[in-house]
Order: sequence, then C-alpha cells, then structure tokens
Amino acid sequence: MAAALQEDLAALSDLDEARLLESLGRRFQHDRIYTYIGDILIAINPFKYLPIYEKPVSEKYKCHEKKSLPPHIFAVADRAYQSLLGRLATGPRNQCIVISGESGAGKTESTKLLLRQIMELCKANSQLEQQILQVNPLLEAFGNAQTVMNDNSSRFGKYIQLRFQNASVKGAKINEYLLEKSRVVHQDEGERNFHIFYYMLAGICKEDKEMYGLLDPSQYRYINGKYGTEEMVKYWSEKYHEVSNAMDMVGFEEQEKVDMMAILAGILSLGNIMFEPQVNEMLRVTEKSVGWLRAAAGQFGVQEEELLKSLICTMSVTRGESIRRYHNQQQAEDARDSIAKVAYGRVFGWIVSKINELLAPNVDLNVELNEIGILDIFGFENFAVNRYEQLCINLANEQLQYFFNHHIFLMEQNEYKEESIEWETITYKDNKPILDLFLAKPFGIFSLLDEQSAFPQATDSNFVDKLNSKYKGNKHYETVRGHNPLFAVVHYAGKVQYNASGFLEKNRDTIPASIRGLFINSVTPLLSVLFAATISRTGTLMPQRRAKLLQVAEDNFNSTRKQSVGAQFKHSLAVLMEKMFAANPHFVRCIKPNANKQPNQLDSKIVMDQLRYNGLLETIRIRRDGFSWRPSFAEFAQRYSILLIKPDVPLNKNSCLCILNNTNIKGWKCGSSRLFFKYWHQEELAKLIDRLGRAALVLQKNYRARTCRRRYMLLIAEVRTQRRLQREREEEEERRLQQEHEEEMRRQLEMEQENHRTPVPLPRKKKPHPQPRPRTMAVESILSPQQPPVPRPRSRQFQATPFDNHLDPDVAREEEAAKERHVKKKNTVRWFKETQARKVVRNGAFPNWFHGMITRRQAEDFIADKPLGCFLIRVGQSREGYTLSYRGQDRCRHYMIEMQTNGKYVILGEDRAHASLPDLVEYHSKVGIKPFMELLTVPCGQRCDQEPDYEELKNMMLRPSSLADGGHDPSDEAGHDPGHLELLKLFVPPDQGPSLEAQVPPVLKRISDRKLRMEAPGSQKNLPGGPPSEDGQVYENTRPFPRLYPSIRLAMKEIQQVQQHFSDCIKDVEMKQSSHHS
Repeated sequence: MAAALQEDLAALSDLDEARLLESLGRRFQHDRIYTYIGDILIAINPFKYLPIYEKPVSEKYKCHEKKSLPPHIFAVADRAYQSLLGRLATGPRNQCIVISGESGAGKTESTKLLLRQIMELCKANSQLEQQILQVNPLLEAFGNAQTVMNDNSSRFGKYIQLRFQNASVKGAKINEYLLEKSRVVHQDEGERNFHIFYYMLAGICKEDKEMYGLLDPSQYRYINGKYGTEEMVKYWSEKYHEVSNAMDMVGFEEQEKVDMMAILAGILSLGNIMFEPQVNEMLRVTEKSVGWLRAAAGQFGVQEEELLKSLICTMSVTRGESIRRYHNQQQAEDARDSIAKVAYGRVFGWIVSKINELLAPNVDLNVELNEIGILDIFGFENFAVNRYEQLCINLANEQLQYFFNHHIFLMEQNEYKEESIEWETITYKDNKPILDLFLAKPFGIFSLLDEQSAFPQATDSNFVDKLNSKYKGNKHYETVRGHNPLFAVVHYAGKVQYNASGFLEKNRDTIPASIRGLFINSVTPLLSVLFAATISRTGTLMPQRRAKLLQVAEDNFNSTRKQSVGAQFKHSLAVLMEKMFAANPHFVRCIKPNANKQPNQLDSKIVMDQLRYNGLLETIRIRRDGFSWRPSFAEFAQRYSILLIKPDVPLNKNSCLCILNNTNIKGWKCGSSRLFFKYWHQEELAKLIDRLGRAALVLQKNYRARTCRRRYMLLIAEVRTQRRLQREREEEEERRLQQEHEEEMRRQLEMEQENHRTPVPLPRKKKPHPQPRPRTMAVESILSPQQPPVPRPRSRQFQATPFDNHLDPDVAREEEAAKERHVKKKNTVRWFKETQARKVVRNGAFPNWFHGMITRRQAEDFIADKPLGCFLIRVGQSREGYTLSYRGQDRCRHYMIEMQTNGKYVILGEDRAHASLPDLVEYHSKVGIKPFMELLTVPCGQRCDQEPDYEELKNMMLRPSSLADGGHDPSDEAGHDPGHLELLKLFVPPDQGPSLEAQVPPVLKRISDRKLRMEAPGSQKNLPGGPPSEDGQVYENTRPFPRLYPSIRLAMKEIQQVQQHFSDCIKDVEMKQSSHHS
C-alpha cells in the first residue's frame, strides 16, 4: 500500500506503464488527486468537491517543506513565490507556471487555485489582491462555454502576469490568445454559446430586460432557441450577479456596463434578422425580422436604414465613382454573422484591455518588478468536426509540448554531453517536425493559408489541394478524400482530421468598411471606441482616445488588415514563448480521468493515452536519474558561500567543492563549468541555509541582548549617580535652608530685644503755607494724569532668538504636523462636500449609523458600552474614504471602506462592491465581514429622547435658515473645528434650505434640480427603468440607459405585436381546418 500511494513517482526504483497507472489509480480512489514527479505536479480532475482547499489547508502550505505535506497545487504556488523572492536555490528571478492538459482536465480550476494561494502568500491588506482574484470569473463569463468535453471550457488562452515589488503584488496584466468568435453564431450539438449570454438572460431583472430590449430566450437563434432547467437558470442568475460584482470590483463604470450589455443584446437581436429576395432580386428583411432589425439598430446606437444597407450591399469606390454591389441571401447572412463575431470579439478585447488599464502597477517606471506568469490555455481538442479554431488550439498545445520537451529533455541532455557527464540518453517523442509543418516559411500550413487568403478568388478546396501536393509523403500529414475539403495532421496527442470549410474567411476576418464606419459613428460611445481601436501584431485591442477617432479611422482600418488571424496568432505565440523561456518554469500536468465528466471513475485507456502522449514515463525516468538543477560555479558559490562562514569567497570551482564537502549532500556531479544536482538537493541546501539563518538569529539575539544589557547597566549606573548627586544637592540645600532659618531666628531675637528699649521722640515737621488757587484752572488739570502701565520685563526663558527653530526642533515638527493634519482635513471636507454629501443624505436626513467626521477614540467611546454587533460609519479624517467601527466580542474593530474609481464602496479585504453605503450596511447585516464573519446588527444611533447623543451631530440638526445665512450658535461652535462645521452644514436636505444650493458645485446643483423635479407628484421620470427625459438627459436617481432606449422599446413592442399577429393567424387556420373536418 505504501508503494501504491507513493507521493513522488520519481522515487520509485522500478516503474513501467502498468505500475504508473496503478499508482495513480490507487491515489485517485483515495481522493489523492495530486502526485509529484520530482518537481512536476500531476493533477487528476476529480469532477467533485474535495475539502482540501479550505483556509486551514492554505495556511499549512505557506513556507512549508515539500516532504512534510502531501502533494498539492498550493505547494506549486508556494515554490514559485519563494523562488521569486530568492528564498530557494535560485536567486530572485521571474517565474512561470505552465498548466497543460486536455480540454476538461481541470486547467481553469487549477489556475484559480494558484491565483488564490499566491494572493494569500503576498497578502498586504490591499484591495488590489481582491481585484486580481475577480479577473478570472469575469473572463470566464465572456470567454468560456460548454462543449461536449467540458462544461466550462476555455475558448481562449490567457497568460496572467502578476507583478511584484519585493514581496507585495503591485499589478497584473492579462494576455489573451485567439478567442473562438465563431461560437457566437454557431454551436454544434450538445454545446452552448458563451456563458455571458445565458447569465444575462437569467440574471437581468424584468425592468432592465425592457431597457436592453431582451425577450424570451427561446426566441434567439444565436443560442439555438435552447435555454436550461429551472435549477440551471437559478445558477445562471447567481453567476450574473457575480460577474456584475466582479466588474464593479475591478473598476468598470456603470455606463460602460450598460453600453456593453446593450451591445450583447444587439448581437442576439442581430442573429434573428432573416432575409428574402424581392422581385427585382434585391434582398429585404422578412416581415418577422423588421422588429429585430429596429431593435438591433437601437441597441447598437445606429440608424436602422444604415444598418440594413451594410447587411444587403457592399459599397466600393472605383476611379472616384461609388459602386453598390447587392448581396445574395447567403452573403447577407454571412455579413450579419460577421458583424456579430467582430462585435463580440471587440467587446472581449476591450474587457481585457480595461482590466490591464485598471490593474496596471502604480509604481515608478524606473522600479524593476519581478513577475509570476500563469499560463491557462485551451487544451488539446479532437471533435467529430474540427475547424480553424481547433487547428490553432492544437498548434498552441504543440508549442507547449515542445517547451516542456525542450526544458525537461533536450536542454538537460545536451548539457550532460557538453559537461562530459556520464549519461544514458533517454529517447522522447520530439514534436519539432510537427511545429515545422505548421510554422515553417514559406511552405508551412499557416504560410500557405496566408498566401491563399491574399487571393480574393481562392477557395478552401484550393488551399487543401495545395497542402496535399506540398506535404505528400510527410509522415505527420495525411490526405483525406471526400466531398468536403478535409486533411489530417498527426499531432503529438494523436491524429486529428480537419474540415477546411471557412478556413480562408476566418483567417482573413475582414470587416466591411461600411460596417466599421457605421459603428464608429454610433451614439453608443463604447461601440464607437471598439471599432475605432487599432489591433496590435499579437491581435490585442488597443483603444484610441475619442478625440482622435475620426482623423485616424481610415489609417487604423488599413493597419488592422495588414495581418491575418493566423499571423497574429503565430506572433503572439512567439512572444509568449520568449517570456516563458526567460523565466524559471513550474509544470502542472492535468489529467482527465474519464470522458463522461463523472466523479470516482477512472478510465484506464483514456488516462494511459494521456500519460503516453505527455511523455510522463520518460519524465519520471529523467527526473529520477537526471539532474534537474544545473547552476554554474559562480551562481552556486555566490548563493551558498555563507556555508563556509568565510568572507570574500572566490566564485570558482574550488569554492563550490569546498562548500559541498562541508555538507552531507550526496549524488551530485561536477562538470567543467557547472554543477549537477537532483531535484531534492535544492531543499536540502535550503535547509542548511535556513539552519544558518536561525543560528544567525540566535547570535544576533544574544549579541543584542548583551549590548542592550550593557547599555542598560550604564543607564542604571548613570541614574544611580544622578540620584546620589540629587540627594547630595538636596542635603546641601537642606543645610543651607537650616542655616538661613537659624540666621533669621537670630535676627528676630535681636529685633525683639531692641524693641524693649524706650523710644526717642522725633522732631515735628512744619506745615507748608497754602498757595492761592487760580480761578481759570480747569477741574481736570488738578487730577493726576493716568500714566501708562509699565510692562513687566519678559523672562529670558521666553525671549525670541534667531535660532529658536534650532533650539527646539520638536516644536517646529509639531507645528508642521498640525498644519499637515489641517490640510488633510480640509481636503477631506472638500471631497465629502463635492462627491459624497448628497449621497449620504436619504429622505432629507442621514442614516442613524452615520456619524460624520469623528476620531477613532470618539467612535470607540460611543460603542464601548453598546451591545455586541453595534456599529457606526465615520468619515476618515486624513483620507478620502470611510471607516466602519464595530463592537466585537473582545474589542472594537475598525474596517476601512475604500472608494473605487467607479464610485463603488468596498470594505478592504472583502470581495463585494456596493453602490452605496446603505447597500453595504444592508449586505453585511446578512453576510459577515471577513475574517471574523461579524454581522452588523445594531446601529449606533445619534438620537435620544430630546437631543443628539453627542455634540458632533448637533450642528447637523441646525435649522437650514441659520446655516444658509451663515449664522451659528457660538456655544455649538466653541467646541468644534471650523472644518467640522463646514462638513456638518452639508447634511441639510436640499429641499429644506434653497440658499444652500449656492454652495454646491454647478454639476451637483443640476443633479439636485433634476432630482427634485423627478420626485414631484405625478412625475413619470422616477419610475425604475423609465426612459430619459425629452431633452435626452438621464437623471441622477435612475441607472444609465442605452442611448437609443426609446427606439429599443418601440422595436420590442413591434416584435411582440408581429408575433401575436402570426400566432393569431395560425390559430385561425387551425380553427378553420378543424371546422372543415367536422
């Protein structure tokens, strides 16, 4: 049993295919889905939930030893993160994690688990970490779909680059590859469209469906008129709200979300437009489709007539003359589907571009950032019918297999030969010839495809004929006879037959000039931006600024057509391989246990096929017998010279040998320029370094303790000396005082003796003769004039000198800090006044949990004697944001509330964004705040029976007239900062003090005016989901609307009327037939 459940298959001495399959099968039966092959992780998809990803398990795999815990995907994340920081064998270096396997093997789930664990490892209480975690569900909704092989199959590839500075994540970038746009307009039996279409149809409320122009899902041709069970619809609805929250968390604006949903609704409506020929052979829209055309035009924000023209004809200019060529029915349907595919592809590209913009590192450009890359790319596919997308997908998997072979087999065995290491060569299945078949110039499959795509008259059959003639006799290419243009390629994972129908058109991916010009001029800003954007060499969407759209439109159009889809895909793969070859790779090989997506079932044939074409048996052998870590002498000596405990160790071979001879490591080999180690040697050397690190800590601890004790003893001796001197001074002072007392007693005694003698009388003074008084003298002149007071001499202690700042630096620093606090508070008041005040006031008052700008100490005083779960929200005094103070079980806790760039509110560390503070409070009264899952139960009220509980809010309750006139109660202002009073005035409701509106910025004043008009009795503008006003403006108390909402609404009514008309006609015919038969 111990051998069967061996955690590292490279440790087995005797291994063949049967033994390998048995070991993996036994582990799978015990729900041990992870197995090591040296430093490579094998992961078998369990198709069920396993309790091995919870928080306690995650904590165990932080900075752990590999042998101490079972194999796990978290261990790969930890190894990559520690390697990035230089804590393992290699120094700080970029890392990449390559996840490969068939479709349905669990690559997407593995990616999410890796991301989650890496964010746990670098956790720094930053909202950026939560934003990065929200990227995956967002991209899954728009880029994943159900296939016959996988319910959540990635229909695009992505390479996630996590950027780090030191140990903290500073940003992220997503690189996307080859979205399967054809799925928008066509799905094979048993498959579905992209998830987002089902999510929005299930999750959008009735009012919003009317706003976007969405009807019953069974009416849409692009989802085959199929929907789901009631349970599935409920699940889709929950996923829609998750996606909407993810967009809020990442930072998407509300208007951008509305425009995007309107475009998606327009794509669905576009698919229902059908054509029929007229007498003059021109096409027209069928009677049933007229409403859908009008709806699509409104949802796209374009004119109905212009959209129709772009569908049924093509405009070209020859010698300055415009020529209009009308389409036949097939061409019109192709144009319709082309618009849908391009529009969806542009929306997806914009989402990725927006994510990269919002998650870009906010650091100095000169700062060098390390990164961990995670590659989650579409798995190898072999369907009943394989098209252009499968060809590109399987090419990407061939490239990944070559990267694996090159890193594991080719590069390693070549170094053995160069370094004269004894080695028995291990043969492996080299797929380089297959890559040459696809990518070689000028006669590779993609080069020939680009060549044929350049000829307007070329057909898919011509392309296949050229392949047959060029590759006749190639062992990796097979000719297929049949009515359709078919050919087969023998891949590393087996033979795949491709149907070349549509290859040339998909490779060209052309956009008619009329369509592009129409959408650039759309009144929907997002659609205009999407179609004016340029496309990079790798196929990445690069939006332009709106001001430059018209002048560069034609140039952009020409540049986007210079490269085919195949050329863009080849270039993007080349860039990806360049990044991966420059990084230190970690491999995760995912295995699909069965084709039925059932838990607890392992199909031996399916698993063995995957083990064979992945070359896992050869991988086990090279990991067991080979040397996966091969540092140069200089790299090794620089990293491990500390083990010699000598300074200035030379970075040469002798130093390396001295280091290794001082250890007990065995099994390594020395070449001519580098050392060769087994995969487990890295951990053993890391343990030695860690042992020295702990010893250094002990030495530092004791040295610092000894130094501190010496300083302490000196301080104690100095204190004792000072005390002795103080005592001596006190004794001296006491003696002096005693002497003075005795002297004073002696003087008093002498005076008493002197007083007992008989006094001698003094001679009397003569009185002066009185002077005559002048009659004209004023009375005031006889009064003594009032003399000015004589100032007291200032103490020298308080006299100012030119060197005051230098004499007392603490005072200057305190004054500077006070000024800084005052500026911060002033800025916060301005921020609150301009952006938040009107959001907080509800129904003319503020919520009873909102306490204005108070300090942390005051907040704790308010809730200290309140029951458990009591809370309040206050304005931050030194930052633009809020703080939630909570009365916990053992203490008061303070949670920072972040303001997103899109105006949403998020508690730092939480994964949910809220439109307003009341929404946040309501949500967390039902769902606890992490990590203690604390519920908001009792708001810390501001009112008692007679007056507010504390002075801070008293000014908020002043009469509006007094506030508006600038009047105030001196007793109220006496204890408050003027900045507080300025903030508190903002809480007066707009309908109570009209003069307050003069203090509001113009934009907010207009918003307030509209709000008052809409709240007037009888107004229809305050209805949820109601239309914009007659002047085309959207009011503040309503959500953003699609620009042509009235047209969409009319189109929906027309569609329903037409459907009702046809339904009535069918009923009439059935009734006539039944009456005729009777």
